[in-house]
Order: sequence, then structure tokens, then C-alpha cells
Amino acid sequence: MVFFSPEFLYNIVIVKRASLEKGQYFMFVSLEKLQKGFTSAGYICDEEVILTVYLALRLEKPLLIEGPPGVGKTEMGKALARIFNTELIRLQCYEGLDENKALYEWNYQKQLLQLQAGRVEGRYGRVDGDLFSREYLLERPLLKAIQSDRKVVLLVDEVDKSDSEFEAFLFEVLSDFQVSIPELGTIRARHIPIVLLTSNSERELSDGLKRRCVFLYLDFPGIEREIEIIKARVPQAGERLTAEIARAVHHIRQNQEIRKKPSIAETLDWARTLVSLNMDRLQGSTIERTLNILLKARGDQRVFREQIGADALEKKIRSSLV
Repeated sequence: MVFFSPEFLYNIVIVKRASLEKGQYFMFVSLEKLQKGFTSAGYICDEEVILTVYLALRLEKPLLIEGPPGVGKTEMGKALARIFNTELIRLQCYEGLDENKALYEWNYQKQLLQLQAGRVEGRYGRVDGDLFSREYLLERPLLKAIQSDRKVVLLVDEVDKSDSEFEAFLFEVLSDFQVSIPELGTIRARHIPIVLLTSNSERELSDGLKRRCVFLYLDFPGIEREIEIIKARVPQAGERLTAEIARAVHHIRQNQEIRKKPSIAETLDWARTLVSLNMDRLQGSTIERTLNILLKARGDQRVFREQIGADALEKKIRSSLV
């Protein structure tokens, strides 16, 4: 087991990468400043999560975040972009995604127009040689991230939805942070991006991808942590209502028959809904009327009414706060 000294974890480290172009430096904020950054960005999480993120930044390795939908995986990427005041480049994965959609494509329409213009002007040969230049290259998220003139956040969202073939291509790109374009040669990263990959665990990811990443598992927050999140994002809800919302959502998530558990975002939407209705505490009738904010599947709403019930939930929450 490796132990890290406080000096290692809390100092600001500036690393010069000799293998990169001259004059390129990377600065990693301290663990303490990273924690403050997450708080300022409104992303509330445990110290263990912040330490894992810090180490991924320090090692310049991709961060693979697994967990159920709605626990804040995608929001982590947005928070890091706000913390470092940089661009968030997002690649949404899906079945059938290939490298043309993720890396680059040629602008065929522009090439065709230029080719036709060259024929008219009698310079076909020269134009034909210029058609595969950067002028006609359409950058997709992966190429855009490594070609950026500053360090950006690259979010590869729901990588488990992509095919295994694309996954193999992806971890090779993330291993060397360079790509080969036959017409242009090898393109290396100007700045190694901050890379986050998210997975809902719909399928098992390959060992090759996992070896190249720092792993983090995110689960739904406990009651106290969700209270902190609501206070940070919907402070107008007030102490009493905030506590009741967090306990109600926690109780709903505990029901194994509910397939799509309320996400953190849906908890916040529910809090804002109740505030807009001028509620200062939960009532069974209000829970029933606003249930569609929390549960987006008809089957889950039926399970709630049959197995939990709005009035019963109100009583349970009241008794837990006495």
C-alpha cells in the first residue's frame, strides 16, 4: 500500500513535461484548493471523491466514473470545467458510434465545391492535392480536445453504451493522446486534456480501458449529504423543507421495485417546485401532485402509490424528524 505525505497532497505542483513542446507547463492545484473549488462550483462530495479526482489530475490519467444514472457523474465534468475556467468538450456515446463521429470527418461538400471551382479555372491538379488539408478537416470532440490551445475538460459520457470496437479505439487514443490521420500524419496533443469517462454499468468495460484510468464509483448520496447539496443549490428551500425532501427521496430510493431512482437533479427540481408552490414542509397532497417531478416512469409512480403512498410518506418523514 502506498501512503502519501501531507506535503505531497497539499502542495501546489508545477510539472514541466520535457516530452512535450518547449514552454508547456501544467499546474495542479492542491487538494485543499480543489475541495474549495468543488464547493464554489456547487458540487458537494466526500473527501475520498476529491482525493481520487486530485490523483487523476496529478497523474494526468483519465478518470473513469461508474455508478447508477443521476448520481452526478456528468455534473463532475461540468464542475471541473468551472473550477479550471476552461471549455467542456463532451462526447456522448451510443451504440454504433465510430471514430468518424468521435474524431474527425472530411468536409466533403466543401471539397466538392473546391474541386468544381478548380476544374472551371483549369487548376484541377493543384486543387486535388490540397483537398485533404486542415482547411477541409471537421474536428469532432476527441480531435478538438487534443488540438485545443489550452487544457480543456473532455467528457466521454456513457462509454458503456458504445461498442467494444469503439472502446478499443478510444483507449488507444487516451493512452498516447495522439491520433493518426492518413492524409496529414500523426497529430499529438498540444495539451493533455482533463479526461472523464462515465459509465452506468450497462455492460462490463474492458480491462484495457480500466488499466488506463483512475477508477471512481459514485452512488446516491446519504441523507445528510443530500441535505448539503440542496442547501448549496436551492438555499431558499429552508432548513425544515430541505430535511424533509432529502429524507423523502432517500426513502423512495430504498424501494427495490422502483426501477428509475430519483436522480440528484430531480431532487433539486422537486425542491425548486415546492419552493415555487410556497411550501415550507411536505404534505401528502403536495407529494401526490408533484410526484411526476421525481418519478418519470408510469410504472414507478404506480409502485409508489401502491407500496409507499403520499400520506404514509408524510407521516414517516414527520416521525423521523421528531
